[in-house]
Amino acid sequence: MIAFTVLAAVLVAAALALVLRPLLRAQPGAEPAPGSAIRSIYRDQLAELERDLSLGTLDRAQYEAARAELQRRALEEVGEQSAPAPRRRAAATRTALAIGVALPVIAALLYWHLGEPQGIDASRQAARDAAPPTPEQFQAMTQQLAQRMAANPDDPVGWLVLGRAYKALERYPDAVQALAQANRRRPGDAEILVEYAEALAQAAGGKFGSEATRLLDQALAVAPDDPKALTLAGGAALQAGDYGTAVRHWERLAVQVPPDSELGVALAGGLARARSLAQGGAAAPGEPSGAERKRGEASGPAVHGEVRLSAALKNRTAPDDTVFIFARAADGPRMPLAVIRRQVKDLPTDFRLDDSMAMNPELRLSAFARVVVAARVSRSGSATAQSGDLQGESAPVAPGTGRVSVVIDRVTP
Repeated sequence: MIAFTVLAAVLVAAALALVLRPLLRAQPGAEPAPGSAIRSIYRDQLAELERDLSLGTLDRAQYEAARAELQRRALEEVGEQSAPAPRRRAAATRTALAIGVALPVIAALLYWHLGEPQGIDASRQAARDAAPPTPEQFQAMTQQLAQRMAANPDDPVGWLVLGRAYKALERYPDAVQALAQANRRRPGDAEILVEYAEALAQAAGGKFGSEATRLLDQALAVAPDDPKALTLAGGAALQAGDYGTAVRHWERLAVQVPPDSELGVALAGGLARARSLAQGGAAAPGEPSGAERKRGEASGPAVHGEVRLSAALKNRTAPDDTVFIFARAADGPRMPLAVIRRQVKDLPTDFRLDDSMAMNPELRLSAFARVVVAARVSRSGSATAQSGDLQGESAPVAPGTGRVSVVIDRVTP
């Protein structure tokens, strides 16, 4: 507000300067001085008298008499013309003062009446409006969108947005209905098909039924490299016991994901488990199978030990929070060399990491002299590290080391 007021004052002052300058200036020659025209006529007549004297038309006595008369008339006329000048300057000064006072006052009144004074604080208001909505505001916005879609049901994009909003609110049956409407109005759209399939699985408690699987197959037929479709289709195949299909989907996804990213870490863990199961091994969720252990032992030494959660951080977790456990080179690329996934309710838990979980055949745990075992708790389940995640890591150890202890005792900034 202060900055706006100062700027407005500067602009008004500039305007006044342009308006008042002609009224107040008193520069010599800016306008003819009083009697200047009479003096000019006098000079011309005097010049004529001097010419007549030089030509002999007038003698000296006639010249002096005519000159005296001319001077007398000139003085009388100049006196009469110069008297109003002070009155004109006084009038101009009064006019300038009136304008100087009236212009800013009138401008302020007009702006206050016709303008937008509240717009002065628009930048601060915009910053407040940019803040994420509260849960109550989000629910109200979702309800408004639902009402609009009921009145205008032919917009598939609107139904898609509404379905996503319902999923964010964990209103999965409502999300299924909204996304069914979107799919009905735009059949064959890969984005809608994937969201619809996910909503069906969420409404079924995380189980991919035949309808959800069919929708994912349709989405992949349209967009075979869609990352979300590949992710969900791999999970659906794993649930159905079709481990080879899960491996194919996730291997196709792996070429799109940087192997040293957090998503790459999670994907590597899923692939390791799916490959193990495809080859006949059995494993608990997130745990290497016996076949994996045998292959790991045959291909190189493993690192094993225990991961536990610091007592000081237990109140910051929920039992179903995801725990990523992975090994990376102590001196070398940051890409994880092996990874498994657990949940907070499994802690403390034993782990074993070996070459069978390699994300890249050329980057195996056994190829490095020293590795670090790290563990991270993700409230969101995201493979990408986020502020507020909990983490911990071991000291560098050599492959083949047992009894490695990892304590999750820090909060990610």
